[in-house]
Amino acid sequence: MASYMDMVTVLMCMFIVLFAMSSVDQSKFVQLKNSLATGFGATDVGKVDTAKGVIVTKEKAKQGEATGLTDLQLATSEVGKLKAARKSLQDAVDAKGIGSQVQFVIDSRGLTVGLIGSEAFFAPNLADLSAQAVQVLDTIAPILAAQPNEVKIEGHADRHGVTVNFPTDWELSSGRATAVLRRLVEFGAIAQERISAVGYGSARPVATGTELAAMAQNRRVDVVMLSSQPEAVRSLIPSVLDGTALNPAPAASADPAAVPAAVPAAVPAAVPAASADSTTTTTKTATSTTTTTTGKTTAKTGH
Repeated sequence: MASYMDMVTVLMCMFIVLFAMSSVDQSKFVQLKNSLATGFGATDVGKVDTAKGVIVTKEKAKQGEATGLTDLQLATSEVGKLKAARKSLQDAVDAKGIGSQVQFVIDSRGLTVGLIGSEAFFAPNLADLSAQAVQVLDTIAPILAAQPNEVKIEGHADRHGVTVNFPTDWELSSGRATAVLRRLVEFGAIAQERISAVGYGSARPVATGTELAAMAQNRRVDVVMLSSQPEAVRSLIPSVLDGTALNPAPAASADPAAVPAAVPAAVPAAVPAASADSTTTTTKTATSTTTTTTGKTTAKTGH
């Protein structure tokens, strides 16, 4: 009776014989290998691949490469979305009669809703929201909640250095930004996963000078609806807004050979040799030559 080891040895010999009798098509093997590599996410196998599919990575999906959109087209589309959101927000605050207290700015970061002037939104040296601030935030919150973009609350202060109720302007600006965030989350139904708050103190002023008007502009809270596009697309938003990206100026060529040569003026057709002969014949038979030349001239004038 054959043992288990003998049976395994016989099977191995059988497969060796079968492999020796068979012929492997190397080109088909390479094509199969490359096709499997593409299917499992390889991007560059270095061989001709029989698979015709397109590998869509997260980066390509975000930038629109899978749909064939360029960065400029994506930036143009993003500007359209930001303008539509700005119009909805502007109409909402105008309907409540509080549009003068809010400023809207679209830039490479997205759409910024500026709450200008701390006196209108916060008590002096405090982070408590005023009644007007609550009205503004409750008006814009439903529109922001309907957008898929992340929201960032940025608190700013003027150069007081030390306040009455806070050690520095850092704490004051952070406290006001947090107060705005809590109102938008707790009463505005904005998901806490897509909103954040930060205090910049007096590090990012929008106005310089020690005048009261300049200091009032720096005491502000910005509600920023961030663009979800990658940096390459967001960097084109300012040029799309001012129109330079849509109609770029042609670059001047430094190569003289690239400048097309001036088209020479039309040169009259050369006088046929027969005319020269006619001129020479004039001294001999003036009457006959004059008649022939006049006939040719008349024919040209008619055409």
